[in-house]
Amino acid sequence: MFLAAYKVGLRLRERTEMDASRLVNHQVISALVESPDFAALRRETVGDPYAAALAVLAQSGALRRMLERSQDAQGRAEQAARTRQDAERAATAVAEALGRAAEEADEDGGVPAATADALRRAIQTAEAIGSAARLAAQDAAAVPGLRGAAHRAAGEAAEAVREEAVLMRAWGVGSGELERMPYARRARLAERLRAGRLARWAELIGRFRQMADGERARKVESATGELVGVTLGDDLSRLIPSELANLGLPELRAVFAARYAAGQLMLYDSRGEQPTGRGAVIACVDTSHSMYAAGPGGVTREAWSKACALALLDQARHAGRDFVGILFSAEDRIQVFRFPAGRSAGIEQVLDFAETFLGGGTSYQAPLTVARELLEEEFDDATSTRGDIVMITDDECGVTEEWTRGWNEARRVLGFRLFGLAVGAPGAAEAGSVLDALCDNLRSIEDLTDVHAAADLFRLI
Repeated sequence: MFLAAYKVGLRLRERTEMDASRLVNHQVISALVESPDFAALRRETVGDPYAAALAVLAQSGALRRMLERSQDAQGRAEQAARTRQDAERAATAVAEALGRAAEEADEDGGVPAATADALRRAIQTAEAIGSAARLAAQDAAAVPGLRGAAHRAAGEAAEAVREEAVLMRAWGVGSGELERMPYARRARLAERLRAGRLARWAELIGRFRQMADGERARKVESATGELVGVTLGDDLSRLIPSELANLGLPELRAVFAARYAAGQLMLYDSRGEQPTGRGAVIACVDTSHSMYAAGPGGVTREAWSKACALALLDQARHAGRDFVGILFSAEDRIQVFRFPAGRSAGIEQVLDFAETFLGGGTSYQAPLTVARELLEEEFDDATSTRGDIVMITDDECGVTEEWTRGWNEARRVLGFRLFGLAVGAPGAAEAGSVLDALCDNLRSIEDLTDVHAAADLFRLI
């Protein structure tokens, strides 16, 4: 069964090549291999010893039941094998009798009566045993219902292997990484993925990652966007034609230079995508008790938020930017997960980030202060600015004036942006709310089954 799932070139031996005592085994394997689901199973298992072993384990219960049902047939097969051996011995006896008859024959070809009788009895015995052997071989491996049971087993194995493959892909574990992973570690990882807090939301996580990947293909690093009017400034790439014409007149060049220095040139105004950041991407994810709440389709606020954060981790990796996940609830409950750019993020660390849930109340100041300090540290180390912070929460809470002044000063110096996602809490995204005052870009997420509600976020970050 393992080799049937694992080997690239699969050839099932013909029934006639098999010893009679092995015909039941042959029937089991042939029934599995001929199943329509077996071809689908092999797409996941060929060349992958772990997946092939998983397929065998997935079918082990059905295999035991098939073997139990085939005990009588196995007994008949073994009896057929013994009958065949008897037939071979009878054939040998005939050959020996023929040899003796040839030795005792006279010049006319006649043989003694006793020798002729012995040869006749040997031939009759061989024919009888041969006939019995043929009948026994035909009936040896006949197991009613075995083919249907084998087909169901192959279908269940294909589903089990396919589900695990989908689970791995949803969590961002590539086939190359799996091939290098030792069997025991891969088995533990699979069990953890199946039994973890967010196991039932693997499909949601996978859809988020696919959506983010699609948005990356549409992403514009620095676009002028749609023209909406005329404004004043000093961006020479957006000068209107009449300003360019002034450069062609020597007497107006001094006026042009003065207006350029004062930022008073007439420019095309546009509305489009903001430039993407260069500093770290920081996801602040609320893990207070209220995040347990489920929305449409039974998706919890936590599941949607973690899926979004994992997609942001992918976004940072593709852009070569650091990623930091900050899980927060009350002021004294906070946990930071750092994923530096250029360093492979181990799946175990990703799972620790995704599965951690702190509980308690909600504080904005604690996570945002940590995020600001991380960006300040990054600026001090690498003079890197324009980081992006994404605040994902379902609550509304206050901040102090003193903290707000420090926050605004840090934003002025570091040039970071704060994006807000109010998950299942429309009030937090209302005009005049604290979150609205803090964020450069804020949206309300009400349908937790819709991964596209935050699609434009992945074009901006």
